[in-house]
Amino acid sequence: MKLILVLTALMAGMLAPLQAGLNGKMGRAVGDPVYAALISFIVGTLGLFFYALASRVNFAAIRGASTINWAVWGAGLLGAFYVTAVIIITPRLGAALTFGLVVAGQLIMAVFLDHYGLLGVQVQSFNWHRLAGIALITAGVILFRRY
Repeated sequence: MKLILVLTALMAGMLAPLQAGLNGKMGRAVGDPVYAALISFIVGTLGLFFYALASRVNFAAIRGASTINWAVWGAGLLGAFYVTAVIIITPRLGAALTFGLVVAGQLIMAVFLDHYGLLGVQVQSFNWHRLAGIALITAGVILFRRY
């Protein structure tokens, strides 16, 4: 089971630069990265909706979202910022440097969330191993930037 999760995470990571490239092409075609992000979200929403229909998701369960703290709804805005930023940055910096920076940023935030157990993640204290991981990712980003 854990192998499936690892492989799924790896696949999701591999698809992110592909999505950025495709969204960048859309941005150039429509002349605006925000429009490209909007189109991406509309297509994704439709895809999720039809998947939910096909898998017979209980749509009544969505009512539970009305009881969640308003800040949780901000995740959609974070996703919109992420997709739009990647559409703008990837053509300028290249996929490797862009996603090196994205991964470095993700690791920094993930270590912070882990250390304090924020947002319901399991507490995993910050240690030198995690610091070394961030340092190695950062060194990789520097190498991509220089060469």
